[in-house]
Amino acid sequence: MDVVLSSAGRFHTFDLGRQLLRRGHLRRMYTAYPWWKVDADLRPHARAFPWLMAVYMLSERWKWYAVRDRVHWPLLDTYDRWVARQLEPCDVFVSLAGFGLHSHRRAKALGAATVCDRGSCHIAVQEELLGEEHARHGLPFKPFDRRIVAKELQEYVEADIITVPSSFAYRSYVEKGVPAEKLRKISYGVDLRLFRPVRKDDGVFRVLYAGAMTLQKGIPYLLEALATLRLPNFELVLVGGLHDEVKPFFQRYEGGFRYLGILPRTELYRVYSQASVFAMASVHEGLALVQAQAMACGLPVVATTNTGAEDLFTDAVEGYIVPARDPVALRQRVLYLYEHPDVREAMAQAAQRRVHALGGWDAYGALAVATYRALLSEPLARVESLTGGAGRVMHDESSA
Repeated sequence: MDVVLSSAGRFHTFDLGRQLLRRGHLRRMYTAYPWWKVDADLRPHARAFPWLMAVYMLSERWKWYAVRDRVHWPLLDTYDRWVARQLEPCDVFVSLAGFGLHSHRRAKALGAATVCDRGSCHIAVQEELLGEEHARHGLPFKPFDRRIVAKELQEYVEADIITVPSSFAYRSYVEKGVPAEKLRKISYGVDLRLFRPVRKDDGVFRVLYAGAMTLQKGIPYLLEALATLRLPNFELVLVGGLHDEVKPFFQRYEGGFRYLGILPRTELYRVYSQASVFAMASVHEGLALVQAQAMACGLPVVATTNTGAEDLFTDAVEGYIVPARDPVALRQRVLYLYEHPDVREAMAQAAQRRVHALGGWDAYGALAVATYRALLSEPLARVESLTGGAGRVMHDESSA
């Protein structure tokens, strides 16, 4: 089975590419990521188209937001058309959602099965949640580019299947009318060699969050819940890039947390290991990878229902799952662990056992390969996707 991947950035696609490569299935990987930043083991199989992505990344870094917004659509569409022109014959073509309409069509013309790989919830749900979040905080919200939305929605229609990483994401598609038989859930893994516990150096009860500092990540709720606590040997630590939209909240809760900025991925396990609990207040995620990273380093996780947490751990066993936009519930669960160190320790051990039982990226790769093989054995489903005609092969969520 020959598989071709397409993803403008790194995301989880490089991990998927590595899994396919190890199993002898990776024919080619197309990316807009700079070639010299592609992982060394993947470079022989990669073809890069980096120029528009480079402009986009630089505009983010230098806060040229007008430039970023102007190149966003050209990046998506030009990259997609470039892949379509370059595309080699294969058995399965997998494209990250939003980047694959033209290349999906070309892949079908070459006889391939096509997979729309979406790392988050349905794009309409994503836009709704972000719009609501901006409104709740009295901040202006710029709706998504309608060309981008229309393109991605059409990909949902034309791809043979859509893969998503969590039950939360899966439900968002069903709620928006996407047939359940078109969906497959393939939960992401974690690098169990990189993310591992090391000895904690002090007795501070440290709550850690790692990730982008944005409204999507629920930073205002996280700060409201925990930055106001004044407890002995207690600390809130934040790691990740700070976006302008949450700077006012950083100012409001100044003195109630310690901000470390952006750290190298290879050093994160040390930071995780100095914490007691990992907390995540996201409004929406596909499946937040940092949760499994924290668990692998021996941390219980307190996270919202909208993070994909239910696919990683069981509530009240390896951590707690709380409602989104509920800082009171988040605070109560963290305080309980602060006041009950024996419970925290039991959850920490359970979290590490659970994440190892899930199997890391190897289990993700095995499920992805099994999903693609099953797709190739479903000619009726593929005929339907090509013709919009009769006959459906049914799949419930458990079949994913």
